[in-house]
Amino acid sequence: MTGFNSSYNLLVMEQVGYVSQPQNLDAVFAALADPTRRAILSRLAFGEASVIEIAAPFEMSQPAVSKHLKVLERAGLIERDVDKQRRPARLKAEPMAAAVRWLEEFREFWSSSFDQLDGLLEELKKTETKGAKNE
Repeated sequence: MTGFNSSYNLLVMEQVGYVSQPQNLDAVFAALADPTRRAILSRLAFGEASVIEIAAPFEMSQPAVSKHLKVLERAGLIERDVDKQRRPARLKAEPMAAAVRWLEEFREFWSSSFDQLDGLLEELKKTETKGAKNE
């Protein structure tokens, strides 16, 4: 039964165009779900940094920061080099760009929904104004 379910799910995902999305999109969003990892990415937006430099503003150990870096690295959001005894981390743009592109697909939907809501609110205001004048 499980094989059938996963085949069916894959078929549905193909029909809605989701399969064409980058394979690590789930890992990117999972990594971005943590506020500490988002703060680390914000720090790395200013340039590469070592674990010691990244850990400095946080109240956590370097091993804890390293675990966060591993999650970000597995998601493809950062890359790490070996520079003598340092392992500086730096941002990788493409996975984040893929997530932004995926979110952009919903912009038209939300814009349309907000436009419809604006129209409805305007109609309600007009109805309220007419009702107040008739009283």
